[in-house]
Amino acid sequence: MSLPVITPPATAPTTPPVPQQGFSADKPDLFSSLKISTDGTTSPQNDLPAKHSLALTHRLNGLATPAISRPQTPYTQSPRVDFDGLSWPSVGTRARLEATPEEAEARVVKLSGAIRTLLECIGEDPDREGLLDTPRRYAKAMLYFTKGYEENLKTIINNAVFEEDHDEMVIVKDIEVFSMCEHHLVPFSGKIHIGYIPNRKVLGLSKFARIAEMFARRLQLQERLTKQVAMAIDEILQPQGVAVVMESAHLCMVMRGVEKTTASTTTSSMLGIFRKSTKTREEFMHLALRR
Repeated sequence: MSLPVITPPATAPTTPPVPQQGFSADKPDLFSSLKISTDGTTSPQNDLPAKHSLALTHRLNGLATPAISRPQTPYTQSPRVDFDGLSWPSVGTRARLEATPEEAEARVVKLSGAIRTLLECIGEDPDREGLLDTPRRYAKAMLYFTKGYEENLKTIINNAVFEEDHDEMVIVKDIEVFSMCEHHLVPFSGKIHIGYIPNRKVLGLSKFARIAEMFARRLQLQERLTKQVAMAIDEILQPQGVAVVMESAHLCMVMRGVEKTTASTTTSSMLGIFRKSTKTREEFMHLALRR
């Protein structure tokens, strides 16, 4: 009697695992490093590199472009707004603000002497009729050009912050400003456009122009001026976001140097939702810069 032949059951051929596109097969712990909550959001563990976390989150959520385009807060060496001070003051700023009439007159006399020296150095005669009073006139003019050093942000706002249930974009555009380039002490002028999305607090509209004027009436760089206006508004209102764009022409590029009369410079500073959301930023740029 022969024994029956027992054939073992057929088994499906095994195939090596196929690595997911964009990720290496030797890093299977990337997905295990993510905590997936019940609402579908993900939170990376501390040991997951930020770039892997962002990429994995996008794959899980089906996003083609990142939701966050830039960090929320820009890098700055300057402190936040000091309401008791003068907002990023320079050496001697407070002394100028608190000067007595006698001290203010002494400042004009000292500056007039410097202008007289300047006239002599360029080959002019400061004693001729047309220049006799020029040193004092220019001294007073320069103090006016830089009067922003004597202004206090707290005084400018003057309690014009109001509670209001509004959460859509507010834009104040085409604010004319005049400033002085700190590199050559020649003017630059242009327009500032300011937008913000309130967080239950709004600011009197004229205050935006006054804030821009205060920072413009100093020796400035356009890049710094743009950022200072944005950071001041952000500190005052603590809104969902602030956007500031400045367009200007610099006489240091027109009267000297490359002498390009049609050149203009545009700078921007985006905070909060304007910095994080591409769509919000694009909406502001469209509304602020359209002609």
